[in-house]
Amino acid sequence: MQRKTKSVLLVLFGILIAFPIFSMTYYTMVRTSTPEFCGSCHEIRPAVMAWESSTHHNNAQGFVADCMDCHLPAPQDTVDFFFTKTMHGMKDVFSHFTGGDERYDRAVMRERIWATMKNDQCMKCHRNILHMPGKSGAMLAHRRVLYAGNGREYRCTDCHRHLVHNDRQFYEYKQFSAPYRASGLPNLGI
Repeated sequence: MQRKTKSVLLVLFGILIAFPIFSMTYYTMVRTSTPEFCGSCHEIRPAVMAWESSTHHNNAQGFVADCMDCHLPAPQDTVDFFFTKTMHGMKDVFSHFTGGDERYDRAVMRERIWATMKNDQCMKCHRNILHMPGKSGAMLAHRRVLYAGNGREYRCTDCHRHLVHNDRQFYEYKQFSAPYRASGLPNLGI
């Protein structure tokens, strides 16, 4: 009886300690993946400002894709999310404290991200790319990406690399669909 009681108490103690530690770690990981947090570092601030002027932040649908949506696996994929977030965080902290601006070359970082970004990151939000009424060319191009053959791999960033982290003098808005334009209503960009 005493051995069984000890085992139960140890398990309960483990749960009592592990749950708050896991919860706080997860909360910290998610909170430090926001654009506001990323933009608090002066090396990352220009990238956040460029994102704010892109259609990933301003669009007719009102949907906002933030840092975590594109640069990290989904939080539901807990192990991969924690690992990737930790590696990104360590890299950014290292760059910040060992030279910052000199080591954080935006052009080099963009090329590195474009080279390593997987189509799955884009497909988290852009799931319906094969159904685009009135845009048969885009549908064919997307079909080539999704169903590439002959050992060839096409990537979303092959065509869409200049959508987000580019310095702009103005805010871009995604245009309204053809049926809306055909209605004669003014395009207010909202």
